[in-house]
Amino acid sequence: MWAGVFPAVTTKFTADDRLDHAEMERCYSLQMEAGCDGIIVCGSLGEGPMLSPDEKIEVLKTARKVAGDKPVLLTVNEPGTREAAVIAKRAAKEGADGLMVVPSPIYHTDPQETVAALRAVAEAGDLPVMIYSNRLAYRVDVTVDLMEELAPDSRFVAIKESSDDIRRSTEIINRFGSRYDLFTGVDNLAFEALSVGAIGWVAGLVTAFPRETVAIYKLMRQGRRDEALAIYRWFRPLLDLDVSTYLVQNIKLAEVLAIGTNDRVRMPRQPLSGERRKAVENIVRDALAVRPTLPALQTSPRSVEKMAAAE
Repeated sequence: MWAGVFPAVTTKFTADDRLDHAEMERCYSLQMEAGCDGIIVCGSLGEGPMLSPDEKIEVLKTARKVAGDKPVLLTVNEPGTREAAVIAKRAAKEGADGLMVVPSPIYHTDPQETVAALRAVAEAGDLPVMIYSNRLAYRVDVTVDLMEELAPDSRFVAIKESSDDIRRSTEIINRFGSRYDLFTGVDNLAFEALSVGAIGWVAGLVTAFPRETVAIYKLMRQGRRDEALAIYRWFRPLLDLDVSTYLVQNIKLAEVLAIGTNDRVRMPRQPLSGERRKAVENIVRDALAVRPTLPALQTSPRSVEKMAAAE
């Protein structure tokens, strides 16, 4: 159902801590213009847990305006399953094309509870679901065995694989073949995951560097591995900014320098300052100084299919 680069977009705020819809439209449009294949709103990078349910729906609507015929997924990351089911229903009514569902970030569910909660949200929203498996950030591992328990429900269509163990991608493919659309969710493992069969990338640094992210993905799909790897090696210091407690502040600062936006965050987060800010600025500016010239990409669907079939 889904494939390609899906930015986990940031949420933009005004100076008085309101949603900045105009700036979100501008920034999300850059993603679409670069060739991204969908949008995911209100995730970890989108500061979803800091948004009210009404604000989440407003961000969804803004993304839906920009995305055209490309899918927009709302992240469900509420602490309680009851609240998660409510926002899933609202998302369906307000035009979401799917949900990315996180097990409760507050209560660390056991395997039985994890499956029950994911099923309840899927039933409530009755939309296609991307399961977000991130045992490091959320301390709940949606294992391959749990994915097998969920597989009979056709609403579970995709996996965002963020276990930080590249072996998990192969384990998923070996167990399920193409049953799930496999997305990598760790920026600095993206090349590796695409190499072993992932068909999508839920990306973070894409919000600041959309064209480079799309180029890596498309080159890999076209069998042009060496060209993709050259860009990826340039990109790696930036991609490492995604794997951090300060990933939101890091990436928003990268957006400041790369696309001319702001780095306002919602408290308790605060923008980077002092030596930490200088370090991130140096990484971004060093990368911008040697930004690569991107190769021409094949655009014919038929030629892309041929290259993918040859892999």
